[in-house]
Parts: sequence; C-alpha cells; structure tokens
Amino acid sequence: MAYKFNFDLSKLSQSFFIDIAKFANRRDVPKRIGKTARYLVKKFKINEITGLPMSDALQVVEDLIDINVKNLSQRDKFLKTKRRALFLPHCSRKYMDSRCQAVFDKKFSSYKCAHCSKDCLVNKATQLGEKKGYDVYILPGGSCIRKILSKRKYSGIVGVACCEEIELAINHLANSGIKLQGVPLIKNGCSGTKFSLKNLQKVL
Repeated sequence: MAYKFNFDLSKLSQSFFIDIAKFANRRDVPKRIGKTARYLVKKFKINEITGLPMSDALQVVEDLIDINVKNLSQRDKFLKTKRRALFLPHCSRKYMDSRCQAVFDKKFSSYKCAHCSKDCLVNKATQLGEKKGYDVYILPGGSCIRKILSKRKYSGIVGVACCEEIELAINHLANSGIKLQGVPLIKNGCSGTKFSLKNLQKVL
C-alpha cells in the first residue's frame, strides 16, 4: 500500500536499524509485528523525530520489520544464486536534471550510471554492485522490472525501493524462482530519497 505521507529516518541512529534486524530474526515476530513496531517507535521516539503521527510511524516500522523478516526467510537461497541484478531508484540520484550524466537505455527502460558525481548515492551504490558482479539498473519505476526480466534471466535480485514497491516485487516474483532481497528507503518522496549504503553492502 502506497504511503500518503513522506518520512525521513536518516537522522535515526544505526542502532534503530540493528534492532529491527534483531527483532526480524526472532521466530515469533510475524505474529506480533504490531507490538514490536510500537515498542520501537516509543523507544526511539520515531514519531517525535520524524514529526509523523503515531499511526504513520507505526506503519513505516511495521513495513520495515516485515521486509527484514522476508529477507531472512530467503537469505540462504539467495546466497546460492549465481546471476544477480541490483535495481536502484533513480530518485536517489544527486541530480534529477541534465547535470546527471546517466544514459537512459530504452531497451531496458533504465539508466546506466556515468559515475559523474563522487558524492552521489546512486553512484556509490552502483560501484558497490558492480564490484560484486551485479548487473546494475537505475529504474524510473517498478514497472520496468518486468521488461528487464523478459530480456535477461537472473536467479537473484537486490531491490532498493520504498516498502510498497518491495512488497509488490515480492508478490510478483513469488512463483518465478528468483530470490529477492529488499533494501527499503529510509527517506521517501519523489526526489532526494535515501537508503543506507551500509545496509545495501550487507545485503549484497
């Protein structure tokens, strides 16, 4: 379900995301995600830091926990995959105009990073993926994934996106045999979005 609000979790300490991973690793979490989310929201004062109402803060944290749980459930199988792709969101680029020199590839409806800005989050993520042997795609939208997968075969995918896009990808790939690992955005919106490079590096 798409968020009707914007959030920014980039100011939260790394311990918040470590705690989410710890809770996700517990067998009973799927049965009590709501209770766990409420505990984390209160502990880290997420609604105060982000300015979100309690209900919205809870929704974001519940989604983050849910994606971590699903990542863990597929982790072992993902690690056995051979050919992998990394999908990055174009809205995390430093520039969203002509200053970004990324080349748009019509065949795959995705951008190819030109490594033009050293401090660009997408540039850094692209380099991480390429060093690990991933094919890297910078996507203007989740609908481009189908086009890419119709032309190239992958057994493993890492997708960086908002929680709702990751959930859609999980459902779409459920019967495909492709193993997915999701890296949620920690700041959403139409531009200037953010994700954790540390989290991405661990997933890769």
